[in-house]
Amino acid sequence: MMSQGQRLGYVFEFSVLALVFWGVPGTRALDNGLSITPTMGWLHWERFLCNVNCLQEPDNCISEQLFMQMADLMVSDGWKDAGYQYLCIDDCWMAHTRNSKGKLQADPKRFPGGIERLAHYVHSKGLKLGIYADVGNKTCAGYPGSFGHYDIDAKTFADWGVDLLKFDGCYCDTLTHLVDGYKKMSLALNRTGRSIVFSCEWPLYVRPFHKPNYTEIRQYCNHWRNFDDVSDSWQSVKQILDWSSSNQATIVDIAGPGGWNDPDMLIIGNYGLSWDQQVTQMALWAIMAAPLFMSTDLRHISPQAKALLQNKDVIAINQDPLGKQGYLLRKYHNFEVWERPLSRLAWAVAVRNLQELGGPRSYTISVTSVGRAVACKPACFITQLLPVKKELGLFEWTSTLKTKINPVGTVLFQITNQA
Repeated sequence: MMSQGQRLGYVFEFSVLALVFWGVPGTRALDNGLSITPTMGWLHWERFLCNVNCLQEPDNCISEQLFMQMADLMVSDGWKDAGYQYLCIDDCWMAHTRNSKGKLQADPKRFPGGIERLAHYVHSKGLKLGIYADVGNKTCAGYPGSFGHYDIDAKTFADWGVDLLKFDGCYCDTLTHLVDGYKKMSLALNRTGRSIVFSCEWPLYVRPFHKPNYTEIRQYCNHWRNFDDVSDSWQSVKQILDWSSSNQATIVDIAGPGGWNDPDMLIIGNYGLSWDQQVTQMALWAIMAAPLFMSTDLRHISPQAKALLQNKDVIAINQDPLGKQGYLLRKYHNFEVWERPLSRLAWAVAVRNLQELGGPRSYTISVTSVGRAVACKPACFITQLLPVKKELGLFEWTSTLKTKINPVGTVLFQITNQA
């Protein structure tokens, strides 16, 4: 949550990826059997922050009531059926002190039934509950941290029925303590015997000092944040995409079943993005095999944003069982072409218009230039999935595909091989 990422590097003006991200990751994933596909859910932070003022803002404060309302909506409004399974609490849920036995406790006024009662409620809806803690002495908002309490906190979360832990990296005095803390909490969670997804911010806090060891991180975490917190702005989303493409030679090949790069929350349905920008975030989070954590008010989301977040074709790309992260293939004349290998010899291809002025622009793709030149050999069927679904028909290996893209927008295609 407290950003310590590097500033963005310059993305190449025109290049084709020399490194092909194709093989199975050569490193062992965290051995807890979880996050075989990217985790999907709802997370309170970007939309609701650390609002603890329940007297003046009872409907928007971090409280048992808020999470119960969201749990109800995740079922009644189709989010659970679309794949969003985890309802996640972020910072500011705790009391300011541990109890007499040294255990974390929820704020008694805002969570009168404690986290255990909330977990029972969430589970009764067929959902899973996520919670937040910190590797250091305090959380980013100043609540009790887990340093020196990893085992007792892991057991407490398991006893409450927690299913995911987001573990932040604030207020840790040394890098050694930070790295050791992530490892210790991972092992402590596994020792509880409960299936708990472990969401880390390890590389985000290490990166300003040295290159993260992703082989090691993958062995302890189910997903990991690499870059600054997303905010409700197009500039923030652009920075995340630029950082991800600039560093893809390091991060893409490490992702796979059980361990994923996390570019942070989906802000679709809030205030900061236009429709075309929302389409771009959804399309490229799917291409990047990113965990899909919405952070929006499900009580007031527009039908258009809801339909985008629940788009079953785009979610299927994100959740593809092959488990390969996509990458930026080329950048040319203010366009980017991204691609991702999918199961059954299929591919997802996204074309992004970087230009932020003027009107829609045309871009022509030679189908031999995507999907390692085999996606369309000898022929393929191409479907446009975003911004609207269109079956474009059968294409031969020598064909070209012409599309038109709005400024800051993205067109997402699925290419199905007809061999």
